[in-house]
Amino acid sequence: MPGTLSAAAVAVLTTAAPTDKVALTRRFAADWSAGRITALGDTAPPDRPARPERPELRLPRDMPKRGRGGSAQNRIALLHALAHIELNAIDLAWDLCARFAGAALPRGFFDDWVRVADDEARHFDLLERRMNALGAAYGDLPAHDGLWQSAQATAHDLAARLAVVPMVLEARGLDVTPDTVARLRGFGDAESAGILRLIHDDEIVHVAAGRRWFEHVCGERGAEPVALWQELVRRYFRGQVKRPFNIDGRLRAGFGPEFYEPLAAD
Repeated sequence: MPGTLSAAAVAVLTTAAPTDKVALTRRFAADWSAGRITALGDTAPPDRPARPERPELRLPRDMPKRGRGGSAQNRIALLHALAHIELNAIDLAWDLCARFAGAALPRGFFDDWVRVADDEARHFDLLERRMNALGAAYGDLPAHDGLWQSAQATAHDLAARLAVVPMVLEARGLDVTPDTVARLRGFGDAESAGILRLIHDDEIVHVAAGRRWFEHVCGERGAEPVALWQELVRRYFRGQVKRPFNIDGRLRAGFGPEFYEPLAAD
């Protein structure tokens, strides 16, 4: 067992096989929660996490368009894309724990992001099992590498990482998931819809953690949160903050429209 949280985080980040990454995450999260791991340590994370040979990683612009119909092929493509996001999210949470272990943060910061990593591992497992039930597996389709590009761009600054990853990328998940859940129910796929509803509700907690710790960092720096968030998103997010917004879900995360409406694009 790794002796420190950063060593545990790096063990996950350097594990390529998704099933092993999930298993290690669940084990280390339990060890941290139970007090079997207590020290943060100073093990440095890799620039990029280990990845399996499949799926083939492409630039976002080179990804095939997904159909919106209810065929099994379209639903598998949707679940595969979401599983890839969740696998990246496991690594993003552990990277936070290792990369910023020396940043004089309260233990609650690490409690939150270890919990997020554990949630993301559970989400990946649910999506993988559902794909298996539909006759597919993670790696069967290509995937894009855009999420880790955002991580690399913000590796030097905790505020920037929190502004972009939980408060833009995960918040976007809150916006699009309710419509996807409704479409899946309309196709008669209540099982997939239920998984996405569970993920949506957990992601509210994750966005709330991002917002809470972003405001903590702002307080340490004497910065105004809304202004700094907008500045960092303009600087580091390669894309647009898109409407429509799930205002209710965002408000449940404590993430008000004063942050994102001034940057919004239709």
